[in-house]
Amino acid sequence: MSLLRDHGFRNLFLADAVSQIGTQVSMLALPLVAVIVLRASNFEVGLLSACETLAFLLVGLPAGAWVDRVRRRRVLIVSDLARAALLASVPAAWALGGLTLVQLCLVAVATGVFTVFFDVAYQSYLPHLVGPDRLVEGNAKLEGVRASSQIVGPTLAGFVIQLITAPFALVLDALSFAGSALFVGRIAAREARPERRPDRHLGREILEGLRFVFANRVLRAIAMCTSTYNLLSAAQTAMLVVLLARDLEVRPGLIGVFYSIASVGGLAGALVARRVAARIGQGPAIWVPMAICVPVQLVIPLAQRGWLLWAAAVAYLVIWACGSVYNITQVSFRQGLTPPPLLGRMNATMRFLVWGTMPIGAFAGGLLGEAIGARNTLWIVAAAGVVPLIPLLASPLRTARELPVS
Repeated sequence: MSLLRDHGFRNLFLADAVSQIGTQVSMLALPLVAVIVLRASNFEVGLLSACETLAFLLVGLPAGAWVDRVRRRRVLIVSDLARAALLASVPAAWALGGLTLVQLCLVAVATGVFTVFFDVAYQSYLPHLVGPDRLVEGNAKLEGVRASSQIVGPTLAGFVIQLITAPFALVLDALSFAGSALFVGRIAAREARPERRPDRHLGREILEGLRFVFANRVLRAIAMCTSTYNLLSAAQTAMLVVLLARDLEVRPGLIGVFYSIASVGGLAGALVARRVAARIGQGPAIWVPMAICVPVQLVIPLAQRGWLLWAAAVAYLVIWACGSVYNITQVSFRQGLTPPPLLGRMNATMRFLVWGTMPIGAFAGGLLGEAIGARNTLWIVAAAGVVPLIPLLASPLRTARELPVS
C-alpha cells in the first residue's frame, strides 16, 4: 500500500479505476449495439473493431513526439473529456432515431485518437510521478486496477445492457471519463515545461523514437512479439463476441460473466508479476507467459452452450494471467531503459508497432468470419498462436535474468 499513500499516484490510481470500469461497459456495449441494435454482419462487426484501434496507425507515431513537447498531465485531462463527449453522442443519436453504423465507426476512430494520446502521456507521466525505483510497483498496481475492473466491468456491463439497452449503457462510460479527468486534475505534482529546442522537427523526433526501439535487440523482439499477438487477438476478439451473441445466442448478462471470469486471470497475473520475475528472472518472465498461452488458445474455439462455454472462459482466464505478467514486466523494462526526454516517443513507437496491427487483425477477422464463420476464424487464430513466441526465443530474453536500465 506504500505507493497509494502518495497523493499524486493515488489520484492517478483512482482516475484509472473509474475510467477502466466505464471502459469495460463500452467494450461490450459498442459491439452489442452493432450486433443487436443495428443487426450488423460479421464483416461490419470486424470493421467496427478495426475502427476502435485504427488511431494507433493514424496518429501513433506523431503522438509521441507531440506528447514529449508538452506537460503530460494536461494531455490526460483533455483526452478524458473528449472521450466522454464522443461516447455520449451514441445514446443521444439512438434516442433521436438517427444512430447508424457510420456514426459508431466515427466515434470509435475519434475515441481511439484520444486514447492514443492518453496512453502515451500516461506511460510517460508515471516515471515522473513515482520515480524509477517504484516503476514496477506502480505498473503492477495500475495493472491490478485494470484487471479488477475487467472482473467487475463485463458482468456489470452485461446486466446494465439487459436493463437499459446497449446504447444507454455507454452513458456510464462517458461519466467515467469525466470522473477520471476530475481525479487527474487533483494531482498536485507538476512537470517542468519541456525545453523548446529551436531546431526541433516533428519528423526528426519521430525518427529518433524509431531508431531507439529498433536499435535495441530486446525492444525489437518485444515489439515483434506483441504486434503479432495483438493482430491475432484482435481477430479473436471481434469474432468471439459474434460467436457468443449470435451463433450461441448467449444473453448479454452471461456474456459479461464469461469475460469477468476470464478477467480474474488479469488480476492474478498483476498480483504475482513481481514474484515471478524475481523467481525466474526478468527475461523468462517475458517469454514464459507467451509460451503457456500457445496450447491454451486451442480451447477457445471449443466454446458451446453448457460446460464448454465455461471451459473456454477458464482458458481465457489463463491467457489473461499470462498477458498480465508479460505486460507488467516488459513495460517496466521499457520505462526503466528509456531516457526521460525519449519516453513519449519510445512509448508511441511501441504503441504504433504493437497496437497498429490490431485494426488489421480485426478487419481480417471480419473478412474471415464473413467467409468461413466465426468459429473457424477462431480455430485459425488459435493455430497461429505460436508465432508471437518465436522472436522472444530468438532474443537475449531467453536466458537473461536481469535486463539493462538507462
